[in-house]
Amino acid sequence: MLAIARSELIQIFRNRLVLVTSLIMPVAVSAFFIYRHEGFATLGSLGYIAAVIMFTVGAFGLYTTAVTTLASRRQNLFLKRLRSTAAGDSGILAGLLLPVTGIALLQITAILTVFGVVSGRPGNIALLAVAVVATMAMMVGLALATAGVTNSPEHAQVTTLPVSLGVIAVASWVGISGTEELTLLKRLLPGGAATELVVGTWNGTGASVVLLAPTLAWVVVAVALAARLFRWEPRR
Repeated sequence: MLAIARSELIQIFRNRLVLVTSLIMPVAVSAFFIYRHEGFATLGSLGYIAAVIMFTVGAFGLYTTAVTTLASRRQNLFLKRLRSTAAGDSGILAGLLLPVTGIALLQITAILTVFGVVSGRPGNIALLAVAVVATMAMMVGLALATAGVTNSPEHAQVTTLPVSLGVIAVASWVGISGTEELTLLKRLLPGGAATELVVGTWNGTGASVVLLAPTLAWVVVAVALAARLFRWEPRR
């Protein structure tokens, strides 16, 4: 697994498109939100900005890059060749996704740290960290599922749009309007409960660990879909 991860990390830094998608674009968008945080805070709160930053990195830095990577490795038969080695299926997938997941977590940590310095320390750092990890697990699961219906890296530009834009839209909706109305719907949508948790932990207004349940449920759903849809050889 580690050998696969090391090779994949090298490939990430050699691919300009992946670098722009996974590194430059999320950082640029996050920097804009941090720079204009006072204005955006009037729409929701500082916690809302933290949630949008988390999902920007999660959607474009992790999810989109992971889907593109898996589709590319399938198309050039690299996945098929790896299955002929001693590595198991879970080890192969873990090795391929470990670098981009690690980069995304480092990005979120660094960006939210900068945001905390600029705007003020979050109220509950420990629970915030748990919420971030759970959200990234959900995005990885959704990436595996989406990769199952993605024929090529070019096709990934289309197949990733619904989830990428959807989770950011949900985060904005929940972060701005709160969950006083349509509570159940907002919490059950992918990203809704995670946004509420991040907003509560950052603003120090109180957040329950129970809010992790919908996000973890989406992890289970995404993994189940991935097990059904994922293909190791090019789709015909």
